Amino acid sequence: MKNKQDINKMFQEAGILLAITIIAGLALGFVYELTKEPIAYQEALKVQNACKEVFNIADSFEEVEQDVDAATRASSVMDTATENSVKLGTIYKALSKDASLLGYVIEVTSTEGYNGNIEMMMGITMDGTLNGISLLSISETPGLGMRAQEVLVPQFSGKTVSVFTYTQTGAITDDQIDAISGATITTKAVTNAINTGLSYFEQVLKEGGN
Repeated sequence: MKNKQDINKMFQEAGILLAITIIAGLALGFVYELTKEPIAYQEALKVQNACKEVFNIADSFEEVEQDVDAATRASSVMDTATENSVKLGTIYKALSKDASLLGYVIEVTSTEGYNGNIEMMMGITMDGTLNGISLLSISETPGLGMRAQEVLVPQFSGKTVSVFTYTQTGAITDDQIDAISGATITTKAVTNAINTGLSYFEQVLKEGGN
C-alpha cells in the first residue's frame, strides 16, 4: 500500500512539474510574441541611426545583398595578410526623400587591431567621397590605439581617394593619413579596412548600381 501511495505521489509531482513547464513555456512564448515587434523596431532604429551618423544627408537606408565573390576581390587589392583579416559586413543604400540613390553605407571589420577586432561603418557618396566614418567597436590600448576615433576618423572624412596610405612623418597629400603616435598597428588596421570598403564600392557598388 505504501508503495502504491509513493507511486501515486510521484505521478502527482511529475504532473505538477509538467504543468508548470507547460505554463512557463506558454508564458515565455506570449512574452516573446509581445516583445518581438518592439525589439525588431529598436534594432532597425539602431541601424538607421548608425547609418545616419556616417551619411547624415540621407533620409533612409535600405539593406542590399552583398556579392561575396566581389567582396573577396575587393579585399585582394591589399596584401595577402590583409585579404584574410578585413571582412565586409552589411551594406546599405543611402536614399534621399524621393528614394534617389545618394551612396552607400558599408560595415567593415578588421581583425588586425592590436587588442582585437575593430568594427566600423563608412558612408560613401556616389562620386566616391568618404562622407563619414564611425567606429562601432574598438578595444585598443588606452591613450594610444583608443585615440583612433579622435585622431584617425577626422582625417578620412570628406576625401575622395581610391587608396589611403599612412605616414609617421606628416601627411602632405589627401591620400595620406597621419599615424597615431605609438599605435601604428591600429592605424594600419583602420586604414586597410577603409581601403577595402572603398575598393568594394568602386568595383561593385558604383559600377553595378546595386
